[in-house]
Amino acid sequence: MLEHFIPQVNQLTSKGTAPGGKLLRYGYLGVVMLKLLGRTDVKITAIGIGTWQMKRDDNSVQVIRKGIEAGSNFVDTAELYRNEDMIGKAVADLDDVFVATKVSPTHFRYEKVLKACDGSLRRLGVKQIDLYQLHWPNPHIPIEETMRAMERLVDEGKIRYIGVSNFDLDELQRAQESMKRYEIVSNQVEYSPFVRYIEKDLLSYCEKEKISVIAYSPLKHGHALESLSRERNPFAQLAESRKATVPQIILRWLISKGNVIAIPKTSHAERVVENVRSQDIELSDSDIHELDEYASRLNSRSTKDRLGGITNFVLRFFR
Repeated sequence: MLEHFIPQVNQLTSKGTAPGGKLLRYGYLGVVMLKLLGRTDVKITAIGIGTWQMKRDDNSVQVIRKGIEAGSNFVDTAELYRNEDMIGKAVADLDDVFVATKVSPTHFRYEKVLKACDGSLRRLGVKQIDLYQLHWPNPHIPIEETMRAMERLVDEGKIRYIGVSNFDLDELQRAQESMKRYEIVSNQVEYSPFVRYIEKDLLSYCEKEKISVIAYSPLKHGHALESLSRERNPFAQLAESRKATVPQIILRWLISKGNVIAIPKTSHAERVVENVRSQDIELSDSDIHELDEYASRLNSRSTKDRLGGITNFVLRFFR
């Protein structure tokens, strides 16, 4: 994936036109890294804004706006998050924000996909969704049926691009094979120093196929991150030497992978700015290698590994 570094100005200003006729507007902090989405010519910031468990309140609106002001142009949500209306409010008067949402796996039947999309369009207050993703594989509904509906949505102009989420390699390949007219441009998966199962085969496959990897929960949570911040290790040492935080080093390490885009979530305005500013940190090849070596000791079970069985059982009742 190509990466582009764009110097930032001191306030929000228009900077040309993006694919689809949208004005690009960049923030005021340092440098922002843009990456191509899949095989498209759309460039989105390497640090986006995740919104899982964000409340539908004014604080969340302000956090998202602060992240956009800081330079991010990518916001991700889902119908299951139940906050699409809040996202719509946050980006209502901005023409340069790339908005992604997801259809629930309980809505993977043809007609339900179409209906779910209409609901997301209404809640977001937009005429077109930039990236529409299948939230979780549903083995009980033929992927061909689901993708036929997704391709119809592209034909009708309701969505621009098709993505998937939480798809393993074989699931992704089956989804690709089911496509008739369009390509899958992204796969949103859990990826952090603590959860690295995609490095086995999925990450390299996506890079070869030019499929963007959107990393959710890049900072994990709880005691794991706290421990990494306290202990003497390459992440903490680099944070100290770069006058940065451990979460910033983690984010910068993740987006050093050519096709990876990270979408950390926070409910704090100062933290979202910190997240976006992580793009401005310089890491050498040797730094990245050292972080890779250390992270190889931290791999733990993913959300899909822990919850996949029960999720698939529940989805049996939504055929």
